[in-house]
Amino acid sequence: MKNFAYVRASSVKEAVQQGSNPGALFIAGGTNLVDRMKVFLDEPAQLIDITRLEMTQIEQTGAGLRIGALVSNTAVADHPDVRRNYPMLSRAILLGASQQIRNVATVGGNLLQRTRCPYYYDNAFACNKRVPGSGCAALTGINRIHALFGASDQCIAVHPSDMCVPLAALDAIVEVEGPQGKRQIPFTEFHRLPGDTPQRDSNLEPGELITAVVLPPASFAKSSVYLKLRDRASYAFALVSVAAAVEMAGNQIKTARLAMGGMAHKPWRFVEAETFLSGKSATAETFQQAAKIALQGAKPLAHNSFKVELAQRAIRRALAVSAKGGGVA
Repeated sequence: MKNFAYVRASSVKEAVQQGSNPGALFIAGGTNLVDRMKVFLDEPAQLIDITRLEMTQIEQTGAGLRIGALVSNTAVADHPDVRRNYPMLSRAILLGASQQIRNVATVGGNLLQRTRCPYYYDNAFACNKRVPGSGCAALTGINRIHALFGASDQCIAVHPSDMCVPLAALDAIVEVEGPQGKRQIPFTEFHRLPGDTPQRDSNLEPGELITAVVLPPASFAKSSVYLKLRDRASYAFALVSVAAAVEMAGNQIKTARLAMGGMAHKPWRFVEAETFLSGKSATAETFQQAAKIALQGAKPLAHNSFKVELAQRAIRRALAVSAKGGGVA
């Protein structure tokens, strides 16, 4: 590991000032960053420890449930308001990582974890995300876990987070503070598609610090579901995952939300399928048609065409369970 300077910030203002230094990175739980440093994927000149900052509260505000950036994943999953009003968020967190990792991983860090594409982690292969301009070995390699949507000829990696998928479906807001002051970013605009700059995962500007995530009130979310399909039953990243919410009005669907993980460089929202579902009866045929609409723009690669059928089956199952009031899909 390369030598680096270490600073413990005592305020958000100080963290932002230090974070604007060239080569500086913030560290909290460090569950992904430290691993990347060990294999020289990240070689920061300075680490700014933000673990003592006052960003550890979950509180109801006029805008919704505000979750501080340093709240642990475990605390979010176990919070009564999250379990009661946003069950797919609680379920997504509990299906990610191990209990030990969830105890130290933070909300802000979860948003910033990087892809698990094996070509990114192996210096023997070209990777535009690791070394811009070097190429993408995954394009012609074993691209079984890679993207169906939004990829480019520079990068086909997918975003790994479970927690971020329901946050996209819930229209969450990310609060950040940086050298230019405070701002809010709609969650669906927080992460980036790779385009020709795959080395950038988010729309954070240099020195900006995530301070909180806000969940707006959402009556549809009470019957929501998170379904994760993976190669083994524990401690594996999703091949595909679904965050689905269906709110019924009598026999008709009043509101629907649908987002997936394992699909793209960011959590992928299916707005066209959501619009189709509104006003329809909650039948197997309706959910099958919605799944087809969702996947109609998919562009499978040499080794991941199986994800198209897998994703459609997952969508149908998640929507059906949610329409019956939610629970474990």
